[in-house]
Amino acid sequence: MRLRTVLATVTAGLAAATCLTAAGPANAHADSQAGHDSHDSHACSSSVSIDRFSDALDKTTYDGTFVGNFSALAVDGDGSLAAVSDRSSLFSLDGRTLAPKAVVPLADESGAALDSEGLVVDRDGTRLISSETEPSVRRYSRDGKILDRLPVPDELLVAPAGRAVSNGTFEGLTLLPGGRTLLASMEYALNGDSAGIVRFPTWQRTKDGHFELGRQYAYRTDTGLGVPEVQATPDGRLLVLERGFTSGVGNTVRLYLADPRRATDTSGIESLTGQDDVRLIKKTLLADLVNCPSLGATAKQPQPNPLLDNIEGMAITGYSKGRLKVLLVSDDNQNAVQTTRFYHLRVRV
Repeated sequence: MRLRTVLATVTAGLAAATCLTAAGPANAHADSQAGHDSHDSHACSSSVSIDRFSDALDKTTYDGTFVGNFSALAVDGDGSLAAVSDRSSLFSLDGRTLAPKAVVPLADESGAALDSEGLVVDRDGTRLISSETEPSVRRYSRDGKILDRLPVPDELLVAPAGRAVSNGTFEGLTLLPGGRTLLASMEYALNGDSAGIVRFPTWQRTKDGHFELGRQYAYRTDTGLGVPEVQATPDGRLLVLERGFTSGVGNTVRLYLADPRRATDTSGIESLTGQDDVRLIKKTLLADLVNCPSLGATAKQPQPNPLLDNIEGMAITGYSKGRLKVLLVSDDNQNAVQTTRFYHLRVRV
C-alpha cells in the first residue's frame, strides 16, 4: 500500500515450508558464506540475521502482468510461494528461484479490483485474501473464483460505515496453529481509539468450514508506525512487522515477537484509550532492520540503510528448534524510486 506520512496449519504449512531452500535467483545479491547466525557480518541483532536479498523481480512482467506491488506472501502446499499484489493479482512463485509460475486476477463480487493486502493459503489449498478497501476477507479458489466472504465487525469498516481510516485496515492475515483461528491486523488505529493502538480481529472456523467472528485483541505500535504484516509462529505467538516512512529520510521497519495469548478480548470495548484494565498484546523487539548490514544494496531514494524499502509482506518458510526462516518482500508501488526486493532472514524466537 502507499504509506501516508503462514502458515496454513502447523502440520501442512510447515511441511511445505521445509521444502523451501535458501537458494535464490542467479542475480540475487548474496555472500557465499551467508546464512549463519555466528557470522556477525550478517547480524541485524542478537535474534535476527540476514542471509541475502534479491532484486531479481524488480520492474519485470509475467504473462502481461506487472510483477510487483507485493503486499503478502504465503507458503503453498507444494513448496511454492503464493504472493498477492495490492493491484488485485495473485501470483505463484517458485519456492527456490522466486520466478513467477502463474498469475490470476482477483476481483470482488461485482467484478471490481481489490486492494488486496493479506494472504493465507488454507489447508485445502484455497486462498484467504483480505482487502483494505471495505475492509473484507474473502476465500478464493486457486483460479481466483470467490468461494466465501467472512463477516467483519461494524466498527472496523471504513468511515462513515465504521470507524476505520481509509487505507489503514486489514494489512496482515494469518492462521494460528491448528488452523482453527484466523487473525487479521489493522494497520492503523480506529477513530476514537488512542493513536498507535491497533486492533487484531479473529475468526473461528466452524464445523462446516466457514469462519465466524471471534475474539479481538489490541496491539500498540511504536510512535508513527503502522502494522503491514503479521505471521503466526508454531507456538501461537506472532511475528509483527511495524513500518513507517518519512519523506527525505526513508523507511523504518521493525520486527517484533508478540504474544496475544493473555491479551484482553477487546471486541466489546468501544474506545481503546490505553486504560489499565485492558491487557494489550505484549511485544518484544527482535530487530530494527536499519541495523542490518546493507550487503551491497543500493536505494533509489533516501534511506537510513540502502537495504531498506517499503517492506510489506512476510512468510515463515522454515522452522527448527526455535529458529525460523523468514522471507520478506517490499511493495514497490510500481514506482520508479522504489524496489521489489526479497529478504531472506533467520530469526531466533
